[in-house]
Amino acid sequence: MKKYFSLVTFSHTIFAMPFAFIGFFLAVTTTNHVFSALKLALMLLCMVFARSAAMAFNRYLDRDIDAKNPRTKARDIPAGRISAKAALTFTIANCLLFMLTTWFINPLCFYLSPVALLVILGYSATKRFTFLCHLVLGLGLGLAPIGAYLVVTGAFAILPILFSASVLCWVSGFDIIYALQDEDFDREEKLHSIPARLGKVNALNLSTFLHVLSAIFVIQPIFLTPVGWPYYVGLLVFCSMLIYQHSLVKPHDLSRVNFAFMTTNGIASVVFAVFFLIDRLWIR
Repeated sequence: MKKYFSLVTFSHTIFAMPFAFIGFFLAVTTTNHVFSALKLALMLLCMVFARSAAMAFNRYLDRDIDAKNPRTKARDIPAGRISAKAALTFTIANCLLFMLTTWFINPLCFYLSPVALLVILGYSATKRFTFLCHLVLGLGLGLAPIGAYLVVTGAFAILPILFSASVLCWVSGFDIIYALQDEDFDREEKLHSIPARLGKVNALNLSTFLHVLSAIFVIQPIFLTPVGWPYYVGLLVFCSMLIYQHSLVKPHDLSRVNFAFMTTNGIASVVFAVFFLIDRLWIR
């Protein structure tokens, strides 16, 4: 079990999972749908299965690339802790469990489940043909708020789409920062990424632009639904963490990339989600 937790980098659920809670409780508190512990449990299972499938498939598909990259050669498949066959089997099992779980939620979630899998699994191949791979990753994680909203309501709405757009820009921006570490390697291996395409300075500028967009999207709900002071506090922390991570990473100094990637973004998502939930209780 510990090996598979390592394979899917379970700690990285800290990015999307808080926004899934946001989507779920946004639906409960802004529509006529009531809270359901069963639906919450099914939503959490969907998140676990989908993310496990996506990460395991990424490790499976990138196993040869990871073996060449000094930064990633210690990952589970190149290091021999998990076989490629086991990783692929794990991926397929999680895909089937994800689709099965959506079947118990509502018809729309079930019908859209192959689309969601296409996005989150397809990301793993994008680095081979487009430098926009970071945006595909952002889209995959950005499905969390709208997907959780659909679990409750079975219908689309503008509010969860705004949160999904914020996640898309936020994740794409910090993935560009993370990819700075592999700029030279990607060029050598003819892999596509924004740092390899644009260079460090322009990549960081684009990351900043995406994070500005993320902040704009997450501010928009203020104008569409009643919010209280906790939302503003969470918003302040989220935007502050976006600014702070850009102060940590410079084109000539990437020594704090991992701290900027994991710690600041982890704080941003968790704290914002906590204050969002407090706000929903406050408003009710």
